[in-house]
Amino acid sequence: MPEPSLWKFARAERAGSGLDVVGLGECSLDSVALVDGLPGLGAKVAVADRRELPGGQVATALLALERLGRRTGLICAVGDDAAAQGALEPLREAGMDLAGVRTVPGTRTRSAIVLVDRGSGERTVLGHQPQGLRIPPGEIDAQPIRAARVLHLDASDLDASLEAAEIARSAGTPVVLDADTPVPGIESLLRKVDFPIVSRDFADAYQEGGPARCVRGLVALGARFAVVTLGSNGALGGAAPGMGPDIRSPGFATTVRDTTGAGDVFHAGFIEGLLRGLPAQDVLRVANAAAALACRGVGAQSALPTPDELEALLDDSRVTSLQSA
Repeated sequence: MPEPSLWKFARAERAGSGLDVVGLGECSLDSVALVDGLPGLGAKVAVADRRELPGGQVATALLALERLGRRTGLICAVGDDAAAQGALEPLREAGMDLAGVRTVPGTRTRSAIVLVDRGSGERTVLGHQPQGLRIPPGEIDAQPIRAARVLHLDASDLDASLEAAEIARSAGTPVVLDADTPVPGIESLLRKVDFPIVSRDFADAYQEGGPARCVRGLVALGARFAVVTLGSNGALGGAAPGMGPDIRSPGFATTVRDTTGAGDVFHAGFIEGLLRGLPAQDVLRVANAAAALACRGVGAQSALPTPDELEALLDDSRVTSLQSA
């Protein structure tokens, strides 16, 4: 008997905008510096290469979904500076719906300094989100969210994310959350999310007892299925009691140049699996495969997988798994 879908969509497309995914959250221009070893506090290191590259949690996830053939729309605020053009250009070129992007006069676009170790590909991110980029209450257009098949959020603008989640819940639209840090008030948002996907750092800071304990805590707040990402070790997911055991999904071996954006693309892969109507185990496999492929390039968006690349890795892993059995 086939396993049930993680989410059963009523129909392939919803009325209105026709968008598969609407996202609300970060859109950034990153300064990526490649170094030989991540420096400790007080250290001085030479930068081997430095690049200005687009990024941001939600913007990157949506762009990855566009590459996989999904129609997406972004809700966010940017400044009236040159960085906004750099951050939005790849989204525009991909045909993303940017009607929900507002320009705030006198404010700078979100930015980040990203230090990438050339040996391991691991990175440290120093992000800056100007307060002026917060979306005022009541100014989110509800129609695209109600018409979308999935809403994707981060917690960079908690009040706006809460408002968007409430709109989605009232329309029966599933809500996916990308959370790196347990910011004050995060539980109010977690209670309105169907699929919280949090980092290992979030899990360690949020609740003692490791990833499995965190998954159970997120489910207790009302999640349909909660996930803790574990980097190269894959991910751990779990559902409400009686809905099956926790699922540990291993990572995929791949060339790693830069892990920046891997978590964002994991979310894109998770949503792609959700939209395909896959069971939980397969949704996590798609997410892990997409994240692995994203590590091949420098910056958050330079190695987003194509549909053919994603399917090739998934097919190759199936063959390898069968041969090893």
